[in-house]
Amino acid sequence: MNAFSQSKRVVIKLGTGVLTCGIGQLDTARIATLCRQVGQLREHGMEVVLVSSGSIGLGMGKLGLETRPKDLATLQACASIGQTILMNTWQQGFDPLGLNVAQILLTREDLRTRHRHNAICNTLEQLLQRGIVPVVNENDTVSASEIQFGDNDTLSALVASVMHADRLCILSNIPGLMDLEHGGAVIPEVPTITPEIEAMAKGTQQTTSVGGMVSKLSAAKIAQRAGCGVIITSGENDRLVDQLLAGEAVGTFFPPSEKPVQAHKRWIAILDQLNGTLRVDAGAAEALQNGGKSLLAVGIVECEGEFEAGDLVRVEDMDGKGIAQGLSRIGHPSLQTMLDEGKTSAEVVIHRDELVLLGQ
Repeated sequence: MNAFSQSKRVVIKLGTGVLTCGIGQLDTARIATLCRQVGQLREHGMEVVLVSSGSIGLGMGKLGLETRPKDLATLQACASIGQTILMNTWQQGFDPLGLNVAQILLTREDLRTRHRHNAICNTLEQLLQRGIVPVVNENDTVSASEIQFGDNDTLSALVASVMHADRLCILSNIPGLMDLEHGGAVIPEVPTITPEIEAMAKGTQQTTSVGGMVSKLSAAKIAQRAGCGVIITSGENDRLVDQLLAGEAVGTFFPPSEKPVQAHKRWIAILDQLNGTLRVDAGAAEALQNGGKSLLAVGIVECEGEFEAGDLVRVEDMDGKGIAQGLSRIGHPSLQTMLDEGKTSAEVVIHRDELVLLGQ
């Protein structure tokens, strides 16, 4: 059940296709409508965080580019030009409502380390407490290729996860997840994202966008694991908020996991830059998945990657299936030496408090 009206905190991701009416041209009427809808949610007692695309597309327009640049430097130049226009437009849209906005620009590295992760949370919490509408975007101006989110769908899911949001609304120019093999009907609810569901996803063809439905499903997975319900629907629906508050089915709803990741582990759950892999025996796999135990060195049969102590590693069973990820307390050289010498040890490699099970 999509009990949207009971939400206390909502993250709304807005795609470039919703905000623009052509390359470099913001749809100010649409943005004004979206601002009024945010105002409705706030009047209903909800805190709202926006994740807004559009800066690169706006910069493309100013530079007279008709297709999205492929080189990083030009993308960064477009972003730096377009970001100021984007934020000014959002502020102008909220001015009639007496609301102020705050710009939050993030790179993947900002969420990869715990102290920076916590700093972001504290800043967002302070803004929400003061009645400000945070507007989050990827910091494309400085993001290098290896630390980019790649799309704002993923960024919105990470923001929803770290902010303990109740709902993530991903708004684009499509009405939801469509079953193209059966007339294009919108699937109203997806309890679990299966391979069959993923096969329905199609990439976007827009020149200013990245991702498409593939990235939206990936984002839904992240948010679901954090206990956040996800709605993928059209941002061109002027009655969207009215319908959601009335409990109507809109777009495609992805209910939150019944066993969400514990709050203090969410920063580990959202990390996806793995530095190595540990393969464990059946006993260790059972202890991790059903026994609530830490991973001990004695249960590891193989390790791969050049990871150091404190790095994020993937844990696989003997069949190569990923069962967990966590922070290794032992670097690859030391662990590999133990395995080569055939030494068994009860030393903790990944503590339970620094480990997150996959698929839950």
